[in-house]
Amino acid sequence: MEHTPEPGDAADHTPQEAARPAPHDPHRAGGKHEHRWLILAVIAVAQLMVVLDATIVNIALPSAQRDLDFSDGNRQWIVTAYALAFGSLLLLGGRVADLVGRKAVFIAGLAGFALASALGGAATSFGMLVLARALQGVFGALLAPAALSLLTTTFTDPRERAKAFGIYGAVAGSGAAVGLLLGGVLTEYLDWRWCLYVNLAFAAAAILGGARLLHPGAPPDRPRLDVPGTILVSAGLFCIVYGFSNAETHAWGDWMTWGFLVIGAVLVTLFAWWQTRAAHPLLPLRVVLDRDRGASFLAMFISGAGMFGVFLFLTYYMQQILAYSPIKTGLAFLPMVAVMVVVSVLTTNVLVPRFGAKPIVPLGMGLSAASMAWLTALGTDSGYAAHVLPPLLVMGLGLGLIFAPAMSMATSGIAAHDAGVASALVNTTQQVGGSIGTALLNTLATTAASHYLSGRRPTSGARAEAQMRSYETAYWWSALFFAIGLVVTFVLYRRGRPADGHLSDGAVHM
Repeated sequence: MEHTPEPGDAADHTPQEAARPAPHDPHRAGGKHEHRWLILAVIAVAQLMVVLDATIVNIALPSAQRDLDFSDGNRQWIVTAYALAFGSLLLLGGRVADLVGRKAVFIAGLAGFALASALGGAATSFGMLVLARALQGVFGALLAPAALSLLTTTFTDPRERAKAFGIYGAVAGSGAAVGLLLGGVLTEYLDWRWCLYVNLAFAAAAILGGARLLHPGAPPDRPRLDVPGTILVSAGLFCIVYGFSNAETHAWGDWMTWGFLVIGAVLVTLFAWWQTRAAHPLLPLRVVLDRDRGASFLAMFISGAGMFGVFLFLTYYMQQILAYSPIKTGLAFLPMVAVMVVVSVLTTNVLVPRFGAKPIVPLGMGLSAASMAWLTALGTDSGYAAHVLPPLLVMGLGLGLIFAPAMSMATSGIAAHDAGVASALVNTTQQVGGSIGTALLNTLATTAASHYLSGRRPTSGARAEAQMRSYETAYWWSALFFAIGLVVTFVLYRRGRPADGHLSDGAVHM
């Protein structure tokens, strides 16, 4: 795809001008050059808080339910309230960061997330806890894209950018497993409320670091807010996330499920049409029409849907079949996290600069699909070292090859005034993919278990075998998701090493 260079694009400059070092612009850089690695640490802490919050709250749910006395039917709203607010407001949050300034939005998101977490930890009723989770989602939608866009505009040197995104990708990919471990420790030794209070410590550290290291002010070339586009996409994403969330507890034929999905699809379609007409589009087409960037967004969406086969159903398997405690379950995931961290850094520093994303991300999809297929061999008498650990290590390798390069390619080559919305789209695709994956896998797994028990006596052995059938079904479908991701990313990513426009900030090449 080609597009006419816009004022400010690298293509506008003569060779002599391009050869000169660009003047230091603190709004574009995001922080002092000598502090960039400290800024990375601050951003990583903030991202870890947002990512681990999903699984840490899941661990706390049974204790919270007993304490606040709410029903099984209402339990899903503790998770859904966060997903609805977070998923539907991410694009708006990304644009707000571009409009107001990334430091201000980053710190406001941290402060708001901390206050919402404190409200949830002090909850005395079900409604109060749901409100707190929704507020967490609102401020998370401000925080997550601001954090990623700060990373994008802080690291402009290709080598350093690769290292930074390797670390960031490892944090983003492993946060769910860290949440399982931390949630288990806090719930078992303290109280479920500390699964929310712990966010105050993360937020305080990130606020202090951000206030000290980041430059204030709004970008000099900030865009205007596309109000109609904001309303269309926020309402559309809300309906889609709600529809899939509703499918977890209701039939797919329920009008609350398919009705919201249809309305959401129509609104998102109208949003896409409006973006071709709007004078100041919320999501400029130049952000998504680049082949490498589009492939990266799809990679985040597909891997977000598929990876729940590990974090959700393997957690159930270890706790319900192998009788692991929450702490032991979290520890069981740590080898996968370690592999993911090492591979993420290696991938963005060595492999992608040398070979490009085309062989790397599809290979990660293939390894992830293979690990899911391997997990289908687990049985009620399987052991951790011989049967669970090997596919987990392969999964860590696969996800390490996907997340860091996809995040880096999705945000590289972006002009500073588009960095927030591009970063938001990375989070949006992963969040919506996760919502869709969770709903589909839960429905398919439940159906498989019901079919197995149909006509059989509900003995403990039959129930255990039904659970295994449900997990096996989820693993096979997750493997299918990753297999689709292999094909999509192999077809879309360009061959060869990334072009300069995908390694440095400021230019958009389509």
